[in-house]
Amino acid sequence: MSPSRGHEVTKTQIARLLELFCLERDIPLFGYGSTTFRKKNKKRGLETDECYARGEDKPIPDFALEVVATRGSLDKLEVYRGLAIPEVWVFEAGAFSILTLRGDHYEAIPASEVLPEPDLLRLAYFAEQADQHVELRAFRDELRRTAW
Repeated sequence: MSPSRGHEVTKTQIARLLELFCLERDIPLFGYGSTTFRKKNKKRGLETDECYARGEDKPIPDFALEVVATRGSLDKLEVYRGLAIPEVWVFEAGAFSILTLRGDHYEAIPASEVLPEPDLLRLAYFAEQADQHVELRAFRDELRRTAW
């Protein structure tokens, strides 16, 4: 099933905000978009909404972004676990939840361990606004005025 327009708008806006944040803060971030990652020996594969590595290009991203618009039947966290993706950022109902891989399961944590610098409440606010261009400029201007 194809993602809805609303899902794609939200995930793209979050990606743009994250990339802008890292550019403005001089944090190297490598984006892989919706690349399909597979582990043949575990017979697992998944196409992320967006995913990134911090610092350098890596074969497996440091974190994946999942925008939840509707509940599907596939347990993506189980697949992410099998792929050993260290963090999953879930955006649902206007808020982020950060999950980190601890051993063989994901645990909710209050802030990202991979990319702790952004204020997720502010990111969520800007992600939910209707005019992408206006909000990206406002976010950029806010970043340039503040230390967060």
